[in-house]
Amino acid sequence: MADVPLAVRVSAGALLVAQVTLRAMQPEPAASAQALPEVPATPALRTASLGDPIPLAQLLTLYLQAFDNQPGISIPFVQLDYGRVEAWLSAALELDPAAQYPLLLAAQVYGQVPDPGRQRRMLDFVYRRFQADPDRRWRWLAHAAIMARHRLQDPQLALQYARALREQAKGPQVPGWARQMEIFLHEQAGEYAAARALLGGLLHSGAVTDAHELRFLTDRLSQMEGAENSSSASKRRLPPSTPSEAGR
Repeated sequence: MADVPLAVRVSAGALLVAQVTLRAMQPEPAASAQALPEVPATPALRTASLGDPIPLAQLLTLYLQAFDNQPGISIPFVQLDYGRVEAWLSAALELDPAAQYPLLLAAQVYGQVPDPGRQRRMLDFVYRRFQADPDRRWRWLAHAAIMARHRLQDPQLALQYARALREQAKGPQVPGWARQMEIFLHEQAGEYAAARALLGGLLHSGAVTDAHELRFLTDRLSQMEGAENSSSASKRRLPPSTPSEAGR
């Protein structure tokens, strides 16, 4: 050090102090969220799959599911572009039509955000995709019907989904409770006549053969008839709603 000129030592010390000062004045690095990119076109994905699209479909869903966790930041699902979310889910189903996972993500992950608009979009996605393969995708539409009734408080939308289940999901693997959901949604809404008509038609069709299920449904039909009679009797006993009606 004795051989180093004083001016050089002073300059080196000044540069060191300046570097430390500038570093201390810089703000802490902040992570920034990246937007979900557009999914590649299906023909390009098929080409990239090299004739085996199923693993690529799984990679698409895993990429989408992990996208909310980025370096240094976690993005709430509600902040994602749901148009692109739907496009990624659709691409995965196009590559692997037998897959259930994209519909699970739509119904039970992206459909659970506290945003009615995004919830409806995911439920509608499930409904449209159900129609392409009702006997394998019935469980996700059943979930959508329950969400529409109890999360969105939209009984008509729930009935639309339940009606589709009854009319389109007819395979032996579809359980009775899924096909009968429309009946009990009518009952919950106090629409006993509609529920009774559907249940009576189901019993007379011979589609239900299990003895325990027949007994259960027969008992429910009797309960509905009693509830309908009780409701009609209550309406007949209601007092007039206005003084003028009372006078008449």
